[in-house]
Amino acid sequence: MAPKVALLVEDLYNEQEFWYPYHRFREAGYEVVVVGTGRKENYTSKVGLPVRETVAARNTEPGQFAAVIIPGGYAPDYMRRDAAMVNLVREVYRRGGVAAAICHAPWVLASAGLLQGRKATAFFAIKDDVVNAGAEYVDAEVVVDGNLITSRTPDDLPAFCRAILGKLAGEAGNT
Repeated sequence: MAPKVALLVEDLYNEQEFWYPYHRFREAGYEVVVVGTGRKENYTSKVGLPVRETVAARNTEPGQFAAVIIPGGYAPDYMRRDAAMVNLVREVYRRGGVAAAICHAPWVLASAGLLQGRKATAFFAIKDDVVNAGAEYVDAEVVVDGNLITSRTPDDLPAFCRAILGKLAGEAGNT
């Protein structure tokens, strides 16, 4: 049985930050479970690309996931309003899984209480939010702090996915 990765989704997700990891992790042999808030079955990206959730966050078991990947766009603002989704991120991380967020997605990490005392990056417009959540902001394409992995923009996706895959393979790379 392939290890599972939760890929979160909500309306107005960034299509590159969702579909690049979706295909990259499937290619690497992971079962990618699309986890939504459960508000609806289909969510649309900022440009209208649809995606169907596999399961609502409230119906997941955090222990089944090796990682949770949170794409950016405006979706993280909806995701962080959903207690079950925030709890899923917190619990995957608490149980030793990887919590990975790109662009605006560190908003969800902040709501889950995972940024305090950590190093992280994000889209520059939410730098203050990351710092106010207790993180040291680092302007780099990818920042790895233990099992917390963050990146800034779609341009960083190759490094972001390499860092997640490396962490899942047991590599210790830290920035």
